[in-house]
Amino acid sequence: MPAPAVAEIVRSGFVEGHHYGSLVALAADGSVDWSVGDVTAAILPRSCNKPVQAVGMLRAGLDLPPDLLALACASHSGEPFHVDGVRRILAAAGLGEDALQTPPDYPLDDASREEVVRAGGSKARVLMNCSGKHAAMLATCVVNGWDLATYRDPAHPLQQAIAATFSDLTGEPVEHVAVDGCGAPLLSASLTGLARAFRTIAVATAGPEARVAAAIRSHPEFVSGTRRDELALLRAVPGAIGKAGAESCYAVALPDGRSFALKCDDGAPRVRPVLMAAALRRGGVPEEAGVDAEAVAATGRAELLGGGVPVGEIRAVI
Repeated sequence: MPAPAVAEIVRSGFVEGHHYGSLVALAADGSVDWSVGDVTAAILPRSCNKPVQAVGMLRAGLDLPPDLLALACASHSGEPFHVDGVRRILAAAGLGEDALQTPPDYPLDDASREEVVRAGGSKARVLMNCSGKHAAMLATCVVNGWDLATYRDPAHPLQQAIAATFSDLTGEPVEHVAVDGCGAPLLSASLTGLARAFRTIAVATAGPEARVAAAIRSHPEFVSGTRRDELALLRAVPGAIGKAGAESCYAVALPDGRSFALKCDDGAPRVRPVLMAAALRRGGVPEEAGVDAEAVAATGRAELLGGGVPVGEIRAVI
């Protein structure tokens, strides 16, 4: 089924194009409050899966302090404190960077990438944005005495444990197992299932789910980076947890159980925060006590430039 238009590309007052996608919002009790498009078909949530994967690793015996647990949930920017954190996870497990099987890469963050290049550095496995997750996977293997060389294999005990947790939290069977950009297994879920998993983590009061939620809330800069829109949103909405993913995926859950998940079909990163800000606005979140409404709105602004000045915007139509 073709996805509906969820955003307009407006330049000089003229609608020159659209983004198409799907969104779902769950009420505090977990029921579907509203949705746009098909929210029951399987998608690949990309890095939105990471907090759920982290719960699976904790269930399998991983033990990390809150900042490093947040890093295990991250698509980090590769800033120095992120890279140091990955090395701390590895060192605590008695491992070096050579154990990582992430593709060598530069930091996502422009300033950090330029700093590496100026210093004569090159692409490295530890700099890749998924290295926190991979370091945590390796540490989980060390705890259990599992093979390190094959930790990315979907048949590996680590990945089987993660898949079981993923299905448990989404409330759905995993229909498809793909390979993510980092080389680790990528599990499918519907947008409704993804929102359900984030809701379960956000409302937990004990156990691995509560630990992951607390880590994200106390160290949101470890989950993304100091100059990322995800960080701005989490700081603007007290108690929120959230994770963005490639191909324009995004999931956010509030401490009262309301949760939101979205996917834009064309994968454009520029529309992802626009849609989430609009979804929160539709849910009345910016008007609630303690929420920084202007900061939420700012994450949803995507200006179009002409001659170096703003002449239009990406505008949600949900």
